[in-house]
Amino acid sequence: MNELNITLEYVNPAVLWGAQNEHFEVFKKQFPKLKIVARGNEVKVLGDEREITLFKDDFDKVVAHVEQYNSLTANDVETILGNTKAGIITKNGEKAVAGGVGAEPIVFGPNGIVVKARTANQRRMVESILKNDILFAIGPAGTGKTYTAVALAVRALRNKEVKRIILTRPAVEAGENLGFLPGDLKEKVDPYLRPLYDALDDMIPAEKLKIFLENRTIEVAPLAFMRGRTLDNCFVILDEAQNATDMQVKMFLTRMGPTAKFIVTGDVTQIDLPKKQQSGLPTALKLLDGIEGIDIIHLSGGDVVRHRLVRRILEAYGDI
Repeated sequence: MNELNITLEYVNPAVLWGAQNEHFEVFKKQFPKLKIVARGNEVKVLGDEREITLFKDDFDKVVAHVEQYNSLTANDVETILGNTKAGIITKNGEKAVAGGVGAEPIVFGPNGIVVKARTANQRRMVESILKNDILFAIGPAGTGKTYTAVALAVRALRNKEVKRIILTRPAVEAGENLGFLPGDLKEKVDPYLRPLYDALDDMIPAEKLKIFLENRTIEVAPLAFMRGRTLDNCFVILDEAQNATDMQVKMFLTRMGPTAKFIVTGDVTQIDLPKKQQSGLPTALKLLDGIEGIDIIHLSGGDVVRHRLVRRILEAYGDI
């Protein structure tokens, strides 16, 4: 039996192991073949040499996270360990580079917020948009596809790579009932666009965001408002694309000007269109796969960065 001894020099064991040792329990669950003993600043690990090597690699990543942020949640631990052990395999059969610890920040937001790729597939999004002009990010709720896309758009604006950001969503729930909602058109559709505003709030100071929205440097609008326009020198995101029809997705993609970047996000398992209407997202994924300049990234439950229970909820629901 092999033995590994680790002395914690720069991290607080209370932060590392969590309240009531909840993080320690995550480690034990991830490495059931090892005997892990933690006393104060000392950690002893007993077991197979290969398992110990895997543990040391994962443990170092978690410690690096604590050293950088002086904080750690059970969700952080599960995300780091999940990405390292399972890995993410691309459609070309290659293992993707893990995000999270060590990933470069995408943008720095107000109040010390650091926005960075936290999973392997989010990291793939960051890398892909540098090489492709259209990116499809497809995956279930909580995988950070929209948040990462907005961060990439804000970065492009700050770096003066584009002059404008345009964020759009199909206002599916509005439909015929839109006229019954109080207020003007903006007030009627804003509730459906709220998640996009929430992401912007994390990345741009409130006063600056207000100015950007007023002078249309940043535009948040329903998908219907894109018709007839040419979107150039801007970063455009179509969110919740599973709620757009075939013709709407085609309309959106053909708005693209010569110097634009487009990201399309969606979840093909959560289509809210009326039963007689077909989602245009699966069609687009089928027709556009393999075209140079267009990349498609599929995120999964392993990319969930919300509460750790969200991943388990998705697993429990399966294909429902």
